[in-house]
Amino acid sequence: MLRSPVYLRWQAGLQVFWLIALIQAPLALRGFQWDWMGPTLASLPVYLVCYVAVYTAPVARLPFNAIAISALGFVLWPVNPLALGYVVIGVTLLAYSNRPRLWLGGVAVATLVTLVWRYAFDVPLVHVAVVFGAGLAAGFSNYLYVRGARRDAELRLSQSEVRRLATLAERERIGRDLHDLLGHTLSLITLKSELAKRLALDDPSRARQEMEEVERVARHTLAEVRSAVTGLRAGDLSSELVSARLMLESSGIAFTAELPAELELPEQTEATLCLVLREAVTNIHRHSRATEARVVIARNGQEFSMRITDNGCGGLAAHGNGVSGMRERMRQIGGRLAIDSPARHGTAFEIGVPFAATHRMERRA
Repeated sequence: MLRSPVYLRWQAGLQVFWLIALIQAPLALRGFQWDWMGPTLASLPVYLVCYVAVYTAPVARLPFNAIAISALGFVLWPVNPLALGYVVIGVTLLAYSNRPRLWLGGVAVATLVTLVWRYAFDVPLVHVAVVFGAGLAAGFSNYLYVRGARRDAELRLSQSEVRRLATLAERERIGRDLHDLLGHTLSLITLKSELAKRLALDDPSRARQEMEEVERVARHTLAEVRSAVTGLRAGDLSSELVSARLMLESSGIAFTAELPAELELPEQTEATLCLVLREAVTNIHRHSRATEARVVIARNGQEFSMRITDNGCGGLAAHGNGVSGMRERMRQIGGRLAIDSPARHGTAFEIGVPFAATHRMERRA
């Protein structure tokens, strides 16, 4: 159900530390005794099964597993006071269900049961405050995390849907344009070809004139098709900027972009630049903690340039997998990629492609 980014890894590390303390602390204070060691060891497999199930089982099973962990803590508490951790963990895991009433109700019930345990088993009063305070604080943190994770998932789905709809709309537009462009012309070529065929024996000069007209119409149509294809290619980078704006502004990051009114690039070059732009924007969205991002696309003399900047935390690894992929893509089209990412001062991607390289690729195509 849940992924395991830094937040969850950090949380798992605390669980390991606490599990060690669950055995080590009573052992140091009371020494080895089976009356507490036996139940404690028996509780570990139950806890691990329920804890793993919280992250792997369907969401509908999450409350059952979280409540089972808290119940395990109350059962073990009379012989091992560190079982308090089971109770707190179970209550805070309820917040992952994204149902605030269930989580807050769990905190209230756990606090009341701890009060009962205080009088039944002489539990210190401070433990009541720990269950209540930690249940609210850590649970609220988990609740915010799962809301953010769900929002990111919805955003990725919306991005995929936007791209799918954009592709579908583009296909429909291409179909209409080709129908309008080629339908009449091909009908004209067919009629003139049939006429030339009939005139070939009776009036060769007229037949030749008709075929010359067919050739002229075909060449003109070919030029129009090439012009239409060039227009389709030029729109890809603009579409990627729209997608970038949607992603970043949905995350609360202000986005501005500057793009020349006319910029024709070979298909492979533009496709590569779109992928590089997408990777850079994804890095800003996921890791930068920025509030502003900017993309400037321009032609500087004999070079196409694209600068992508943000005001985030910086510190981007210069040789990470994503950056290495970006560098490799730029090498394939004869371009360059420079990254400036000082800690706490944002990140800047400088991308350049000489027009000589784009012209060579266009000729090869």
